[in-house]
Amino acid sequence: MAVVSLRDEATELLQKLIRVDTVNPPGHETRAAELLRDYLTESGVEVELYAKVPERANVVALRRGRGGGPRLALLSHTDTVLADPREWQLDPWSGELRDDEIWGRGALDMKGQVAASAVAIASLAREGFRPNGDLIFLATADEEVGVDFGLQWLVREHPEAVRAEYSLNEGAGDRIVVGGRPLYLCAAAEKMSSPFTLRVHGRSGHASMPGIADNALVKASRLIQRLAEHRPAPRYEPEVEALLGVLTNGDVPPPEEAVARVESLHPLARTFVEPLLAYTLSPTMIEASHKRNVIPALCEVTVDCRLLPGQTQAEVEPLVRDVLGDGTYELDWTEGHGGTRSPLGTPLWDAVASFVRDLEPGAEAAPVVVPGFTDSHWMREAFGTVAYGFFPMRTMDAELAALLIHSADERIHVEDLELGVDFLRHAGRAIGSLST
Repeated sequence: MAVVSLRDEATELLQKLIRVDTVNPPGHETRAAELLRDYLTESGVEVELYAKVPERANVVALRRGRGGGPRLALLSHTDTVLADPREWQLDPWSGELRDDEIWGRGALDMKGQVAASAVAIASLAREGFRPNGDLIFLATADEEVGVDFGLQWLVREHPEAVRAEYSLNEGAGDRIVVGGRPLYLCAAAEKMSSPFTLRVHGRSGHASMPGIADNALVKASRLIQRLAEHRPAPRYEPEVEALLGVLTNGDVPPPEEAVARVESLHPLARTFVEPLLAYTLSPTMIEASHKRNVIPALCEVTVDCRLLPGQTQAEVEPLVRDVLGDGTYELDWTEGHGGTRSPLGTPLWDAVASFVRDLEPGAEAAPVVVPGFTDSHWMREAFGTVAYGFFPMRTMDAELAALLIHSADERIHVEDLELGVDFLRHAGRAIGSLST
């Protein structure tokens, strides 16, 4: 192989992946899957492509174990969100290396981790590493939209190919410094994506005579305002209480005081703690009249709702209806995915914590809940997998990285890409040494 270091190897592979446009929709992830298949096969890794439709393939690669040990899945996805080149300084699909940063759509979410995971399993295979249990590389399609071409489909149709006791995925890895201590966040749970539609009814009429109609759009605006102003009662989930314990050196405040307390400790803390204390309601889409001169009799509002792990729609719906009050509307839940968690104190948590401790003096791993949705849910739900989101980043500022994901000028520093490879190799060896 022409490359001389794992850093260069990961950089080159990431550049190639970025240059393959896999914006979803339509995805067309097979082009990235074939690139990964060719790369991994060259290192002696067994590779299979599984596809519900030919153009949307998933990669399942295997470093076969001796037997008698747990399986570890390095999970990632190859699709990306869209990018508007007019908003970018560089071509979003250039993969250009500038000032030790690799630019392009997916560099952070999450082709960087795809490349790091592939290099980790490939390099371990070249070194002759043979784990007790299988080491699996999964690069799936359709995570960003989730129409059932990716991991959701795989766990149902090909469960034996992807089943694993442990899994590492996206979701965290941010580094923050609190009171002089470096903390690396590790996602052990996620909120449930639970959107609903409000259908607000009125009476149509000509827009030139508003007094004869009952404007559903105006009625909906009042409900939207109530949702926007609602502040649910906060409560601690186990992961968030543990995080507060780390942040405050064991002096955990009541949930009602948590936001103010963490904000005084770190400017970024409020951003990632506040949505983890309660369900959230965010009106995001609205549809009413399709003609300028017709007052609408129906207005539909889409509300992005995220529930705490373990919280149910049946539990939250009465609370939402109480916020909305009486009115001529209907509330319909449109889906409910996520809301799963994995225990702390597992061998995989030990692997994360030990890597962090060795990385820099005084550093500590701290658990968080992902406010959004990840493919880890499908592994937990299907197999009871212990799944964490962790891809450590030390060089790029965590606040900057958060702003770049799904936005213009997305990029990753090569130091962080190399750090990710180092961690995934460490985890592969740690879990690979376990026996069942």
